[in-house]
Amino acid sequence: MIPVGNRPILDYIVEALVQNGIKDIIMVVGYRKDTILSHFEDGRRFGARIMYVAQDKQLGTAHALSLAARHLTGEDFLTVAGDNLIDAQLVADLLAKRKGPSMVVTESEIPAKYGVVQIIDGRINNIIEKPEVRVGNIINTGVYYFKSGILDLFLEQKFDMELGITQVLAPVISRLDFTAVKTKGKWIDAVYPWDLPNINSSALEFHGQGINGTVENGVTIKGPVSIGKGSRIRSGSYIEGPVAIGEACDIGPNVTIMSSTSIGNGVIIEPYTYINNCLIMSSVRIGSHSHVSHSVLDDGVKVGPGLSAPTGRSQAVVDREVFRLSDTGALIGQDAIIGSRVVISPGRVVGAGCQIEDGVRVSGNLQNHSVVV
Repeated sequence: MIPVGNRPILDYIVEALVQNGIKDIIMVVGYRKDTILSHFEDGRRFGARIMYVAQDKQLGTAHALSLAARHLTGEDFLTVAGDNLIDAQLVADLLAKRKGPSMVVTESEIPAKYGVVQIIDGRINNIIEKPEVRVGNIINTGVYYFKSGILDLFLEQKFDMELGITQVLAPVISRLDFTAVKTKGKWIDAVYPWDLPNINSSALEFHGQGINGTVENGVTIKGPVSIGKGSRIRSGSYIEGPVAIGEACDIGPNVTIMSSTSIGNGVIIEPYTYINNCLIMSSVRIGSHSHVSHSVLDDGVKVGPGLSAPTGRSQAVVDREVFRLSDTGALIGQDAIIGSRVVISPGRVVGAGCQIEDGVRVSGNLQNHSVVV
């Protein structure tokens, strides 16, 4: 439900399915399921028929599929992850190229994060989940076409520990005659916070032009820009799309917003501020003379004048693995309050509810609710 291009990731997934005539959808929900149910309801607003299955304990994707199995009576079906941005072309390629059970595969620069597949004559011979040594760069996207009989594999499992679909398939994949489907469509994964600006940029490619707010004289707009109802763009501002601006925003005067930026609802951006390739969620306030690039600002963030959050090279450590990042700005959590003239180094994470006093330079990550003076 993270908004990219001012829409939840799941919106794009449902849209991609419906555009290919797939309208009967089962969502396996768990964490924050009420948010998903209240947004999608029965799916009618999206041109779909959506049914929900609750996974009370998050025991992995294999367990999730086993829970949905009782609603899949003798029918072939697709399985799609809920946190990957896909488009209609990917689904169309899978439907057109499938030959029996099939898996969408793609190339990755960091295959160790995924299940690496080995292919012989268009068939999947092996899956190695998150290999410790490099065995190839073709990975499993988690998008499958399954024949109904595959469900027996998952119903046989005892789920007393977390299992992924690939872990169940791997021991028998060479016998299942799985087709590897390569696609020209979009598949973008959001695993880490620094992935969000890129997935947001790609999501904006789905948007077109639509000016529903007020644009004062002296505003320059170039490229595809959407502006929601009740928003006001004040004189002297410059916006270069693709950009999506939500409802009830107040921007300017003399604000520059560059491409690949989405701005949620109720956002205030004060004069002489520069925004580039950012994901700014709802109810955010950014003070005047700020410079924010390749950054994520979560709901309710309040920033004083003169914030500097530039892009640059950095590194992050997750589970002892070092990631070397380029073109990464600040990642600021929900309801953080940041004083004036604060500088946040590239790639730094400011946790939810943090308070940072005026004039501070943030050169390391901050845990949730940290106070920096």
